[in-house]
Amino acid sequence: MTQHHLALAVNGRERQLSDRLVAYQDRSEEDAVRRVAGLDVPLPGTRQEAVVILGLGYVGLPTACGLAARRSRVVGVDISEQRLRDIADGDVDLPEGERAVLHEALGDGTLRLAEDPSALAEADTVVVCVPTPVDDERSPDLAALRSACATAVAHARLGQTIILTSTTFVGTTRELLVEPLRRRGLAVGSQVHVAFSPERIDPGNHDHSQRHTPRIVGGVTPECSARAARVIGDLTDSVYLVSSPEAAELTKLYENIFRAVNLALANEMADICSALELDPIEVTIAAGTKPYGFLGSFPGPGVGGHCIPCDPHYLLWQLRERGVAAPMIDQAMRSIDLRPDQVVRRAEQLLAAAGTPAAGARVLIAGVSYKAGVRDLRESPALPIIAGLTRLGADVRYHDPLIGEVVLPDGSTLTGEPEPRGADWDLVVVHTVHPGLDYSWAGDCPQVLDATYQFDLAPHRQVV
Repeated sequence: MTQHHLALAVNGRERQLSDRLVAYQDRSEEDAVRRVAGLDVPLPGTRQEAVVILGLGYVGLPTACGLAARRSRVVGVDISEQRLRDIADGDVDLPEGERAVLHEALGDGTLRLAEDPSALAEADTVVVCVPTPVDDERSPDLAALRSACATAVAHARLGQTIILTSTTFVGTTRELLVEPLRRRGLAVGSQVHVAFSPERIDPGNHDHSQRHTPRIVGGVTPECSARAARVIGDLTDSVYLVSSPEAAELTKLYENIFRAVNLALANEMADICSALELDPIEVTIAAGTKPYGFLGSFPGPGVGGHCIPCDPHYLLWQLRERGVAAPMIDQAMRSIDLRPDQVVRRAEQLLAAAGTPAAGARVLIAGVSYKAGVRDLRESPALPIIAGLTRLGADVRYHDPLIGEVVLPDGSTLTGEPEPRGADWDLVVVHTVHPGLDYSWAGDCPQVLDATYQFDLAPHRQVV
């Protein structure tokens, strides 16, 4: 049996987390959830209840797979026909274990795919998993979020639970779900139940599975928390309840802001090490031997993906609206945004030192996805690096077997070089090193700029 844990962080701040954990298993878990939430009436329902996942991206699809492994009726809804076809064909970026669950769930009908949002009306629980990007001005792009929440509200019915998982600004759950539901005449906490449970998906990292990653749940009422926790508890062994959706929303932003500040510091420390002719990886690992008070990060070419480059801007945007300053966060995000330009300047320096003008130089980017082992270009630093080198007049190409085509900011496209030869290039910029791939060819290039600080296949490499 899988043991679950539930914690409630509402009152008694002096109590330790371990004192607030309640173990529960199988059917008894529902009683435990309600007991910790201060509710006496047993929660009705079974594992036969239908769950609809709204949005099947890098969060929604693993969520659907995780629930399909525990429930018999899961429906995945996405507005993209191509995305639905890719999922049906198994052409998705999932770990092998989740890929097997997906194949089985689609085969036996446990997981059904749909484009029509009317499928939400049949759900006992709706889980909203849509992207929350930022625009070119680093302001929140709320189009997908507003649309998804409006769809969930329009199809809501009595007894339904709606769980928002998309990282967003504080107050979103009330603004986009609770208030519109009330305007529809539905009482939140009795007729419908609403909660925020921020996603915690670490793409490409098999050490951080959903099952072993705790989840936060913040309901509008204790009843909302209990119902949402029962569903989220099918994904993870540990559910931690906080007092409100707002507390859960800010918890998620804090997680990602902490990482952003740490990464900005790691890149700054790398620059310091360069000035002092020291290895930042060695220094970081050495500092990490301290068993308390240090959480280190490694430097790199920039920060990609959805969470770190985007999510902190949701809080900064909200704080600006209120006239509240957050100088440390703001500076960290500026530093992150400027990092790819620093890589471009360093590449130009190396070319000039070798007597090769940037204009006309042949430059190959090794790896363009934002993270090793994933087929994901979102916010990848490789894109502004390519754009910056192109503006200097360089002939820029890339090699990444996981990414077949790259669309640049100006709308032009690049197709990957399948079998590069190092000697054919004036400079190789090592951006992402995927596990299991051969990069020995890069050692034959006369100039190698290692933006990962960990590429040991070219002894003559230079770092940013």
